[in-house]
Amino acid sequence: MADTELTRPAPTPTADTAVHSSSRGAAPPSGAAVPIAGTARPGLLLGLILTGQFMAVLDVFIVNVAAPVIRTDLHTSGSALQLIIAGYTIAYAVLLITGARLGERHGFSRVFQLGVAGFTLASLACGLAPTAGALIGFRVLQGVGAALMVPQVMSLIQRTFTGAARLRALGAYTAVLAGAGVVGQVLGGVLVGADLFGSGWRPAFLVNVPIGIVLLLAGRKLLPVLPGNRGRSLDLLGLVVLAGALGLLVVPLVMGHEEHWPLWGWLMLGASALLFALFGLVEQRIAVRGGSPLIHARVLRAPGLLTAGGAIFLTMATVSGFMFAMAMHVQAGLGLTPLRAGLVFLPLSVGFGISGMYWQRLPRRLHVPLPAVALALCGVGYLGLGLLLRNGSGVGFGVEALMLPIGLIGGCAYGPLMGRALARVAPSDASDASGVVITMIQLGTVLGVATLGTLFLGEVSYPAPARDSGHALFITTLGTLAALLCAALLAARTRRLAAAGA
Repeated sequence: MADTELTRPAPTPTADTAVHSSSRGAAPPSGAAVPIAGTARPGLLLGLILTGQFMAVLDVFIVNVAAPVIRTDLHTSGSALQLIIAGYTIAYAVLLITGARLGERHGFSRVFQLGVAGFTLASLACGLAPTAGALIGFRVLQGVGAALMVPQVMSLIQRTFTGAARLRALGAYTAVLAGAGVVGQVLGGVLVGADLFGSGWRPAFLVNVPIGIVLLLAGRKLLPVLPGNRGRSLDLLGLVVLAGALGLLVVPLVMGHEEHWPLWGWLMLGASALLFALFGLVEQRIAVRGGSPLIHARVLRAPGLLTAGGAIFLTMATVSGFMFAMAMHVQAGLGLTPLRAGLVFLPLSVGFGISGMYWQRLPRRLHVPLPAVALALCGVGYLGLGLLLRNGSGVGFGVEALMLPIGLIGGCAYGPLMGRALARVAPSDASDASGVVITMIQLGTVLGVATLGTLFLGEVSYPAPARDSGHALFITTLGTLAALLCAALLAARTRRLAAAGA
């Protein structure tokens, strides 16, 4: 396809693409939209990159279902099993912002393909791993691949779509996040339960291989030609300090409960706070000297980024924490199989995905207050689930019927908040903003399991009667309500952005 050059779209287009073409020349000036080639089929491009996002999220949940079989087959200790599950999450969360900067420097499409290739090869290695130690190492490599792949998804959305088309793309992104968790649990239950050719848990990893190969082949035709901006240095000092700060934060949050919150965990959290402060000083100094800081202050000052991002952070924390507690309750408390437990969440995820994609069709007068009202109603809905299950009752029609509207309402909050978080970010800062938002999402997921999961497990010790497990879930929903009300307050502060046309 010959390179062409089109003008930048108007501020409020209704077309399905924003920027269409490019040459392979130097990076554009700061603040200008990066020209893109090869986006004549933006729907296929969106499907391609969202499949990569889906695969990365899927892997978090599918392994949780396979964990008991892995432990038996590889004779792992409890701490080794933790590292098999958490190694991916730790590497993924720590390196996301680094992946975003590498995408900007070397080209989003190129780094996306590199991430897909690394993730696919690591998945193959995980599926063939002979020992627990090898599996831990390959899981970390999987996380590295995901950290290279995932930030490019948001950056490509930011650079390829605008206006109403961008909102639709972000809605599809929301649906992928919602669906991947449930699909992971259901698919994990199916694959592990089938024990294909006596392979046990291994298909939980090997399922990524054919998907990754298809993405690599399709990416050669569908991904736009994007020159990297070599003018921005890697900021190696900032990378090292931020990676250290995030690592010191994530490791104790992921492993703290299982290790009974040891002293080393609290020391790591304290050291993390110090390194975050040091990172701020380092970045400020680099900016003063005219360098390219890893996260420029102007990105964080973009209207709505931190406020809407904070609401998204709390939303992901409550969803992940509740899903962890609910999964524990229905499996350990009520005795459901992993497959049946995964299906419990199906109405929640279906509702979340549908409203995430189509909330824009609601009357425009509702768009401004929508996220704040939706988050508050979600909190009430989760509390209702806690009340229904507090006495150890089974998952009946009432629970499933309530799950659907909670999901529908939740998607009406998440989708608009994503739009508001990124609406005022300059195109030249798309990769940095993507790294920040995705890191907040990932840290919210980790923190939600660490806090609400600890609250839940602090109320019940398995094996336990269903009634005790139900009571623990009810207490957890009280924490969920409190967190979502805080998120609603943050969302309310973004109303001015929406009123201005975000």
